[in-house]
Amino acid sequence: MFFRGSRLQNFLALISYLYVVFGLDPIIMETYINRSKFIYRTMAGAAALFLPVSFLKAQKQEPERPGQIKLEIVKEFVGVSHGKFDRVKEMLENDPQLLHVSYDWGGGDYESGIEAAGHVGNKEIASYLLGKGARYNIYLGCMLGYLDIAKQVLSSNPQLLNSKGPHGFTMLHHAMKGGEESKAVVDYLQSLGAKETKINFYAKA
Repeated sequence: MFFRGSRLQNFLALISYLYVVFGLDPIIMETYINRSKFIYRTMAGAAALFLPVSFLKAQKQEPERPGQIKLEIVKEFVGVSHGKFDRVKEMLENDPQLLHVSYDWGGGDYESGIEAAGHVGNKEIASYLLGKGARYNIYLGCMLGYLDIAKQVLSSNPQLLNSKGPHGFTMLHHAMKGGEESKAVVDYLQSLGAKETKINFYAKA
């Protein structure tokens, strides 16, 4: 005879089987069953006392998130990321979490610090923020002249050729802002048919 399930379930099934086959007294059987449940639960509780501390810590909830960064600070950081390198470094040293913030200039036109540096072609600030771990995107790659990245993205997703970056600036715009180092990217984008450097951000797709 085979049983499936937990050890306790198997044990109880065995007791029931013996009762049916051998006609054991049901009162005695109930006593054995209740005693078995008690022993099983006691052993399970005792085992928990010997769990490693690392396991118990892992069960604890994550620490509370810090409060939201004030909107005026976010706006200033994104604003200075267009061209005020010293202020960017100062603000980021005071609050490293500014590295990933984005400001909504209206209607969902979000822009982060590195996106601000990217669409104006400020390689100094963009490289600094990248070095700190800022999020990378295809528009920034075009500005920095990363032709292989542009080819990889557009070969898999050709519909993104005229996609909207911050404020509606396209990949072609960003590549042109990259200067001579990004000329190969400009040529590649134009060979695919890219013409627009800016598209109405609020226009329906």
